[in-house]
Amino acid sequence: MGAQNGKDLLVKVDMTGGGQFETLAGLRATRVSFNAETVNITSLESQGGWRELLSGAGMKTCAISGAGVFKDAGTDERARQIFFDGQTPEFQVIIPDFGRVEGRFQVTSIEYAGNYDGEATYELSLQSAGPLSFVAI
Repeated sequence: MGAQNGKDLLVKVDMTGGGQFETLAGLRATRVSFNAETVNITSLESQGGWRELLSGAGMKTCAISGAGVFKDAGTDERARQIFFDGQTPEFQVIIPDFGRVEGRFQVTSIEYAGNYDGEATYELSLQSAGPLSFVAI
């Protein structure tokens, strides 16, 4: 995979619950993080005293964060609705020349900021709320 344009990493939300995905507008910076906890099964019999991990065990998570400016009332309103109603709708994350990750996420944080001589900005964080699917692009 060669160098990619950062603006091509997109976070999309299902606007209606019916599969109508729209990009969260105004994001200028986006970060996606995949994690997997380990289950340590090391014992006194572990060869050479090396740590052993249980294959396929542990909890997998995905975290998404982004920051940007307000540009689209519809997706801004949808993100607020998801947070205040505690919903876990479907999201899509498009990672250029890698693939599309899709699944349920919860908006865990929304922060708003602004200076008197600049634009109003926002930051949001999402956490996976169920199994995710991956489709290579």
